[in-house]
Amino acid sequence: MTDEIKKYDILEIMDFVPHRYPFLLVDRITECVPNKYAKGYKNVTYNEQFFTGHFPENPVMPGVLQLEAMAQCGAAILYDDFKGKQVLFAGIDNARFKEMVTPGDKLEFHVELTKMRKPVVKIHGVGMVDNKVAVEADMTLCVR
Repeated sequence: MTDEIKKYDILEIMDFVPHRYPFLLVDRITECVPNKYAKGYKNVTYNEQFFTGHFPENPVMPGVLQLEAMAQCGAAILYDDFKGKQVLFAGIDNARFKEMVTPGDKLEFHVELTKMRKPVVKIHGVGMVDNKVAVEADMTLCVR
């Protein structure tokens, strides 16, 4: 039996990510196999609120928001099993920022489940721009 590949648009993402503008940071889930992995992206535009102060003369997406976006993408992995539950960001390990993310970039995520011991879930995520790793981290999510 093959795993069903799912896709989610922004309205469906809003079913499992409680955040709204300006903290909803994933535009689309392009591929997801529940309890295994998810791929998605964030189109980074100059209109993002954080660019007014980070940094006006050289706008860079804050690393903490890159991690938050990756965690939101990871929530898709859990959607089928935890409908109606809230997925919270509980920890970050081994975070590395390798390339700047700037307006006009498409920040693409690949997040995979590494360990599940309900309600705690471990994921590993990579964020890429133009096929270059921009951010990578191990993250802990907690389902409530």
